[in-house]
Amino acid sequence: MEEEKGGSGSRGRRELENLLLRKVGDVSSAIDAARHVDEVICALHSLAVLLFPVDSSRVSGVMDPRYRSQVLDVKRPTKAESNDWRHAFYHGSAFPTMSRILIYDVALNWLALFPISARKQVYDSFFVEGPPTEIVQALVPALKQSGTNRDADLNTICLNIERLLVLCLLENQGVRRVVGEFGLSYSSDEYGDELLKPDVSMFISRVAQLLASVPDKARLEALPALSSHLFFQQITKQLLVGAEERAMELFNKKDASNRNVLDGSFLFVGETFSRICRRGSTDVLLVEMIPKILDHVRSCLSSNVDPIVPDTIESKPESQFWLNMIEATKDQYAVERLSEELLRQLAIKNVSDVEAYWMLWLVFSRAFKQKAAMRAIFVDKFLHWKVFPIACLRWILQFSVFECPPNADTRMEGQKTSHFLDTVERLVNIWSRREFVQSSPMEQQAYVTAAVGLCIERMSKEELETTKDVLHSILQGVSCRLESPIDLVRKMASSIALVFSKVVDPKNPLYLDDDCETVDWGFGLLSQKKEITAASHNNETIDKFSLSKEKKRASDKKKQKDMKYETVHSDAVISDFRLVDPDEVIDPATLKGEHIWDEEEKDDESRHSETSSDSSLQPYDLLDDDTDLQKKFSQLGEIAAALRKPDDPDGVERALDVAENLVRASPDELRHNSGDLVKALVHVRCSDMTIEGEEDSAEEKRQKALVALLVTCPFESLDVLAKLLYSPNVDIGQRILIIDVMTEAAQELADSKIIRTKHQQRDLISTISGSQPWFIPSSRGPPGAGPWKEVAEPGTSLSWSHHYERELPSRPGQTKSGKSRIWSLRKAKDSQLELSKNRFPLYAAAFMLPAMQGFDKRRHGVDLLNRDFIVLGKLIYMLGVCMKCMAMHPEASALAPALLDMIRSREVSRHAEAYVRRSVVFAASCILVALHPSYVASALIEGNQEISVGLEWIRTWALHVAEADPDTECSSMAMTCLQLHAEMALQTSRALESAENYKARTCPLPSKTDNIIIPFSNMGFEF
Repeated sequence: MEEEKGGSGSRGRRELENLLLRKVGDVSSAIDAARHVDEVICALHSLAVLLFPVDSSRVSGVMDPRYRSQVLDVKRPTKAESNDWRHAFYHGSAFPTMSRILIYDVALNWLALFPISARKQVYDSFFVEGPPTEIVQALVPALKQSGTNRDADLNTICLNIERLLVLCLLENQGVRRVVGEFGLSYSSDEYGDELLKPDVSMFISRVAQLLASVPDKARLEALPALSSHLFFQQITKQLLVGAEERAMELFNKKDASNRNVLDGSFLFVGETFSRICRRGSTDVLLVEMIPKILDHVRSCLSSNVDPIVPDTIESKPESQFWLNMIEATKDQYAVERLSEELLRQLAIKNVSDVEAYWMLWLVFSRAFKQKAAMRAIFVDKFLHWKVFPIACLRWILQFSVFECPPNADTRMEGQKTSHFLDTVERLVNIWSRREFVQSSPMEQQAYVTAAVGLCIERMSKEELETTKDVLHSILQGVSCRLESPIDLVRKMASSIALVFSKVVDPKNPLYLDDDCETVDWGFGLLSQKKEITAASHNNETIDKFSLSKEKKRASDKKKQKDMKYETVHSDAVISDFRLVDPDEVIDPATLKGEHIWDEEEKDDESRHSETSSDSSLQPYDLLDDDTDLQKKFSQLGEIAAALRKPDDPDGVERALDVAENLVRASPDELRHNSGDLVKALVHVRCSDMTIEGEEDSAEEKRQKALVALLVTCPFESLDVLAKLLYSPNVDIGQRILIIDVMTEAAQELADSKIIRTKHQQRDLISTISGSQPWFIPSSRGPPGAGPWKEVAEPGTSLSWSHHYERELPSRPGQTKSGKSRIWSLRKAKDSQLELSKNRFPLYAAAFMLPAMQGFDKRRHGVDLLNRDFIVLGKLIYMLGVCMKCMAMHPEASALAPALLDMIRSREVSRHAEAYVRRSVVFAASCILVALHPSYVASALIEGNQEISVGLEWIRTWALHVAEADPDTECSSMAMTCLQLHAEMALQTSRALESAENYKARTCPLPSKTDNIIIPFSNMGFEF
């Protein structure tokens, strides 16, 4: 590198360098021999006066009078000679030598004694007045990490270097001057128009690397200005100002602009930006860049040119740097990070689509056209692998695929580029693969689906038909997603089907969903603030975080005689069934599905009976209409026979109407006819027997009848259902029906309420403890207090301890609003007691073991591990519900190992479908809730490896799922499972501590017994 030459042209550069080296040696010797600080100042002044315009009077004014003459009598060179001296000093070997003397010797021993004015004139000027590129190379390598080093000398040296860096680079705009140094003077014609000298290119890279490493090398106690955020913010401002100034210079030089030279200044700015991005400060960089780019684009858009064309922006001198910035940035990783963060920041700032397009065009257009790597970032990575907000996706498609502004006219939009159809074909090909649906996160699926949909909207029918494999791939992807049990995945399929149908036949759009008229391409996942909604098991509300009891939503509003409704968690509706007295007389006419009165309505009728008059009586209906002539079913055999007559749809419908009520009446024939009725209900085709629009009502009646059979006659019904579950004679819908009714029946058996007659007989002999068990609180209390009832702990699904509540009578003078007294001969309700009893553990083995047996075998029409994965997911979910329904019972300890063996198999726990993996996590969580900590503790004490290994597998597998599973919902459920496992471990450890304390308190048995004496006998056995 050469600079302007001075008047002493006869003096060669090498001679000047030799003279300067000798002068530096003299200064070094004088500093070593100095005994006073003024001697050091005089030595430095003798060299500084040759290089800079030093104000000697200010230096001498703070010195001892003995040394002032040495400063004032120094001969000053001319301006031309000073330039020659300075050029030879900084670009030769003299400055590196002198900088080491200044940094280490002077700073360590003398600088603290320098007066401020002298320090500025004869010390700081060596760094402030020199070329910033040389200063950076001298100071930054000397800045060593001292965060853990207590050496005071090293800290003193680093403190001075940090002060000089702030002074030279930040306060004196040194970075801006560096940009000016790397100009066209570094170009060389012999290397071509777009290349720099190799040594210059390496020099630029080295300076950029040193500049970006300053925050890394600064001490923890360094000045705040050297922190990563503030330092990069300040140098970014200087880099942008310097680049804009250089762009204006190039624009004014027509010869340079025509040659399209890659300027050294731009290369330095791009290299520094790369280093900043590599250090994770891309956001700091963009905070300074985006306002400048946005202001420039808005100024172009506000011009009178409408519509704006690329030539309008290129003609602006301010555009030259932005057009070349990415081309000057050689690091592709930095370009990708910069591009990605730019898109996300623009989405946060809510810029318009037109502004965003022209900002992307201004920054990336040249590199996008010239570099295949730049095109791959936008077309491949940003469309296939990244997930952006939906606004960013539209901008990416508009810039890289459609390649026209959003406000372009129809003529411009119709001119599709050659890359458009290729990009659409690759997108659709990826989107249609089943592996993509199975293994990709839900956000990724929604993102690619939106990209496919937005591209299809821009296509014509002819393009769809002529593009290779696009039509087939779209149909394949839609079909694959419609098979998924996850609602969001099916919604993606319906959205693509809708836009596809609008392209093929705009007059007849295909609506697969009721709310699909306006497509939300974000699917609730691609907004700026992501809100992930969990998929449900066939519209069942599953509270996975509290593991509360799952129940099916009640669709009908009418009251049932034997059913109560109680709202749980404001979402799920739990049906609590009462078991009716088998000896009760049932009127068959009431089993036709007519209105059934409950106790409340009976009370209302009795209340108004006295006010009835003759005028309110209605005449009897003596006419025979069709309803009277129809056969009324009063036997279970008649219902089963009617269900097997597909040619009599009216009879099937009437049989479904009365089936549930007749089954719940528990007639004597139920045990003998339950199996036959179960088969008939499973095989009946409700869709063929009912009119259009009422299929759901008939299906619901069939399901309720099957649940009633399982509740009232469990063993006989389960024996038939277990055989039908894997039978080749049922389809996938019937298998799902069987699992659903088993799930509901298990929940109902666990929550059943039984009305029993309370016999209060006095004991002939009173006991101290009373008639209640020992673990129930004392019955003492005010007169009229109700009995104690066990209740669950609020806020949790299960209690680790027992809680009891009872009703207390009103205080004297307290009144309650209620019903008027009804005088009748009816027996008072006081003799009846409503008890809650979990009846499910008795039948748990019959529910679970047959269903788990042979699930992994592939039979004719049965393939749960692959094709019928929905059945497998529902089956595992049902088994998990069964475990919860017998929580804290001994049966849970007996059946948990079998369920653990099932879900531990690799085919199940590592299933490709997220639906199955969610069910496995749910079942594992249910096992943790169901097992009593005392049982786990006893298993550990006894060395039961089966349960301990299974519980450890749950922990390790849940940890793996939480960290690596692509499904977001599955990962969140696994985190909850880990929390339950930690709670189980805590309770188990407490149980183990209690057992150890009990052993310590008890007396140990003798280690050896010589005699065993049988009580009440004189005989003994000796060993």
